Amino acid sequence: MDGSARPVGFRTSVRETAEMIKLSHSVFALPFALLSGFRAAGGMIPWRPLAAILVAMVSARTAAMAFNRLLDRRIDAANPRTASRALPAGRLSPRFAAAVCAIASIVFVASAAALNRLALVLSLPTLFLLLFYSATKRFTSLSHAILGLCLGIAPAGAWIAIRGHLELPPVWLGLAVLFWTAGFDVIYSLQDQEFDRRTGLHSLPARWGAGPALAFSGFFHAAAVGFFILFGRAVAGGALLWVGIAVAAAGLAWQHAIIGPGDLSRVDAAFFTANGVVSLAVGLLGVADLWIG
Repeated sequence: MDGSARPVGFRTSVRETAEMIKLSHSVFALPFALLSGFRAAGGMIPWRPLAAILVAMVSARTAAMAFNRLLDRRIDAANPRTASRALPAGRLSPRFAAAVCAIASIVFVASAAALNRLALVLSLPTLFLLLFYSATKRFTSLSHAILGLCLGIAPAGAWIAIRGHLELPPVWLGLAVLFWTAGFDVIYSLQDQEFDRRTGLHSLPARWGAGPALAFSGFFHAAAVGFFILFGRAVAGGALLWVGIAVAAAGLAWQHAIIGPGDLSRVDAAFFTANGVVSLAVGLLGVADLWIG
């Protein structure tokens, strides 16, 4: 299943590409980047830097996901859960995925250059980190934290895009995103615990088992709530931001309430629904709090 892709129509190719890069999962990091950017701007972001931030976020995610699918295509083909993905199933070709990754990488660096000098300088190490993550599960169980770092740098990047330098508030928000992401990635990886063990891939569930892995995830999510609180204090947030943080804490608690070591039937709800609530609650209510305040 690693040869040329079978010919498909344009609409099918677009749909398969959107699925390959998990475009719908942009809801996770994007609200935090926008929250940081609007806070850095003290209100409204001018349309040019706002457009550059949005393009940078989407292109960075596209490059990272295309590279991940390309690098993991043989692993995905051997895993019953992922064998139907476009690359291992032959609906898209490795050459196509490589082209998507290359084009998205160029767009990301160009969008950073359109913002300011520091954003441009940091774009290349950022891109390296985003691509490097895909290899980490081959040698370390800390891959969850490295994924968290990939998403956690988004608030810092948006702040730098507006102000040209880094300050403490986006660091707190970035750490919150880091631990939040690491926590939900541990939960998601529970699905592949046995497969990872058989194939020598690294994850906290594969190394420690489901129970301890869920304990790690709970610790990560408790830390995330703590850093959300530090961010709220750093920006002197109003009532709406604190409501968003409270909703996020409740969403994380619900995520752990519906998942147990012996019951993974609601992993999808825990992964997408609960975490979508977390990002949208903090991001949207945080921005609304700034505008109303």
